[in-house]
Amino acid sequence: MSEVYKALADPTRRRILQMLREREMSAGDIAGHFELAKPTLSGHFAVLREAGLVSPEKTGTTIIYRLNVSVLEEALMALMGAFKFTASKPAAIAAAKLRKGDI
Repeated sequence: MSEVYKALADPTRRRILQMLREREMSAGDIAGHFELAKPTLSGHFAVLREAGLVSPEKTGTTIIYRLNVSVLEEALMALMGAFKFTASKPAAIAAAKLRKGDI
């Protein structure tokens, strides 16, 4: 879980996840939204992959990234549990909003 929290700590990676929440995207499409060097962006993708937050699929020379919502849900529930929030209505509502893309 610490890899997930590390990945979520960076604003660039959070922005990538927000973009992927809308739709799957190629690495090139994502790169077009940032003014970062390709090696820097590749490093962000690596952190997201290692955390299990994205799933890459290579098609020819293109890599398509998809968001793994279940990993985000799991991290949310673990964080709430760590602060003694129960899986009551607030946690269930937050998880449902995450699944729908409202968070």
